[in-house]
Amino acid sequence: MINWLFENMSTIVVLLIVLGTISLILGRMIKDKKKGSKACGCGCSDCPMSGKCHSQM
Repeated sequence: MINWLFENMSTIVVLLIVLGTISLILGRMIKDKKKGSKACGCGCSDCPMSGKCHSQM
């Protein structure tokens, strides 16, 4: 088992970095969604899709 870990250490480290990055991105997206922030970070006045993404309920 120890030999397998040492043989695959670089793959494991890269996997942990990728998973950490994905979790940070998802956490930020969830936080922004709860806060009500826009996805693109800008106003909707110049967006051609403003009527589609913010439909009236």
